Amino acid sequence: MNRTPLLPGAPASASAHAGLPGAASGTAFPARQRGAKDHSPTTPVIDIVVPVYNEAHVLAASIRRLHEYLQAEVPIPARIIIANNASTDTTAIVARALAADLPGVELLDLPEKGRGRALRAAWTDSPAEVLCYMDVDLSTDLRALLPLVAPLLSGHSDLAIGTRLAKDSRVERGLQREVISRIYNRLLKFSLGARFSDAQCGFKAIRADAARTLVPQVRDEAWFFDTELLVLAQREGLRIHEVPVDWVDDPDSRVDVVRTAVDDLKGIGRLIATSRLPRFLGIGVVSTVAYALLFMLLHGTLGSAGANAAALGITAVANTQANRYLTFKVRGSEDLGKHHMQGFLVFLLALALTSGALGALHLIDATPSRWVQLTVLVVANLVATALRYLALRNWVFDGSGQAKQPRRRRASTWELVMTAFRGD
Repeated sequence: MNRTPLLPGAPASASAHAGLPGAASGTAFPARQRGAKDHSPTTPVIDIVVPVYNEAHVLAASIRRLHEYLQAEVPIPARIIIANNASTDTTAIVARALAADLPGVELLDLPEKGRGRALRAAWTDSPAEVLCYMDVDLSTDLRALLPLVAPLLSGHSDLAIGTRLAKDSRVERGLQREVISRIYNRLLKFSLGARFSDAQCGFKAIRADAARTLVPQVRDEAWFFDTELLVLAQREGLRIHEVPVDWVDDPDSRVDVVRTAVDDLKGIGRLIATSRLPRFLGIGVVSTVAYALLFMLLHGTLGSAGANAAALGITAVANTQANRYLTFKVRGSEDLGKHHMQGFLVFLLALALTSGALGALHLIDATPSRWVQLTVLVVANLVATALRYLALRNWVFDGSGQAKQPRRRRASTWELVMTAFRGD
C-alpha cells in the first residue's frame, strides 16, 4: 500500500521505514487532539516536543518556522508536539489551528504546568526512536538539530545536549543570565561531579530506550527535570554528547529566575542525598573512628609515627574495599588488585599528609600530649578523607561499576533515511 509521507522531512520512500522499531500504522498519542485533515500518519523517527505556557503571541511563528525547517533541511520523518502546560491565554486555540493546518504537528493539552511534566507525558507515549525538546522561542539556531540527533540515531550516544558554554558556541545574552548560568553549572560540577557543561540549554535529545530507563526515575516536574535527567544518565554510565550551539537570548522569557534558582538548589540537595557522597562519608566516619582506636592501642608499642602508619594502613585497606562495594557498587574480582593498588597509593598520600601534620606539631611542641597528637591527626585525616574521595571517584573507580547499557549498532535507521533521501 502506498503511503504519502505527511511528516515534515519525510522522504518519498518513507515506506522503507515500515520495519523500524515502533513502526505501526496509524500510531498516535491517545490524548492528543489531531488536526481535522485526514492524514495517513507515518511513524516518526524523531519527536520534537515544544513545551508552552501562555505563548500564543509567538507560537504560530515559531512552529511554522520549525516546520518549514524540518521540511527543507531534515531528511528524517519528524513530528512536532506542542505540549500546552495549562495555558490561560489562547495558546491551546492557536496550537489546535496549527495541528489542523500543518501535517506532522500535534497538540498535547495538559491540565497542569511544568516543563518536566510535559516532557514526561510526550516522551512516555512516543513511538519515535529519538525524543527531542526545544524552547518555543527557538533561541537555539536550528542548524544544530541534525548534529544533535545524528549520534543518537547512529547509536554512538544516548543523550545529546546543546551547550552555550563551549568554545565554539556563539551566544548573545545579558550579563545577569550569563553569570547565573555559569555559576549554576559550576555548582553542578562541584556538588554532583557533573561532566556535562550546560544543563539548562533548552535544546536536548535522548534515545527512546534510554528515556524508558531514566524518565521514571526523575522526580522533578518543572525546570530541574532535564538537569536531574542528565545527572541520572551520568550515574548510569550513559554517553552524553554535547553540541556547541549559536544561541540568542529571548528578552521575553517567562522564567521566574529567583523561584527557579531556589527549586534548583532543592533539587541539587535531593540528588546529593541520593548520591555516593553520603555512603562515602559514612564509611569515612567509621574509618576515622577505627583509625583513632588503632592509633591509641598501638601508640605505646610503635610510637606515634609507627602507630599512625599501622592504623592508616589497616583502615585504608578496609576503606578501599568498603567503598568499592558500597559506594561505587563494584562487584566481583575484576580489577580488584588494581583497585587496591591504587587505593594503596591514595593511602600513601594520606600518610604523607598526616605524617607531615605530626611532624609540624613536633616542631612546635617537642613533647605534645597523646590527645593533642590525636586531635591534629584526626583533623589531618579528615582532610585526607576529602582528598581520598576525589581520588577514588575520579581515578580509582572512575567509570567502574556503572550500569552501562549495551550499545547496539543503530546506524541502520540513519542509513535507510539517507538512502531514501538520495533516491538510491
